[in-house]
Amino acid sequence: MTKTSTAKVLDRKDLTGPALRTFFKIAEAWSLKEQEQMHLLGLESRSTFQSWKRGAIAAVSKDTLERISYILGIYKGLQILLPKTADQWVRKPNKAEIFGGRSAIERMASGNVADLYVVRQYIDAQRG
Repeated sequence: MTKTSTAKVLDRKDLTGPALRTFFKIAEAWSLKEQEQMHLLGLESRSTFQSWKRGAIAAVSKDTLERISYILGIYKGLQILLPKTADQWVRKPNKAEIFGGRSAIERMASGNVADLYVVRQYIDAQRG
């Protein structure tokens, strides 16, 4: 038996709905503005963003799933590290070198997936 015959292989269509719903819940918890959400998702089109928010999309790109994966990891890590203030942490100025006095959301919302990766690494390192 092959691996695919014993377990369903999830594709982007299967992951899109749950990924976007989770992203929008995190965005709400972090009080993200629409523009910040668009930058995190790597979007430039407001109409595309609105469609996604309504769930009117069959499948997002691999890049978008990667971005959401990093955001989910950051969110989860913060909930473990700072259970009472996790959602506020993303807006607070941070003296850590990777932030240079800016907040985590300023770094993450640059539009570059690499910045999400760096913040995720930072959070994971803080967890040990």
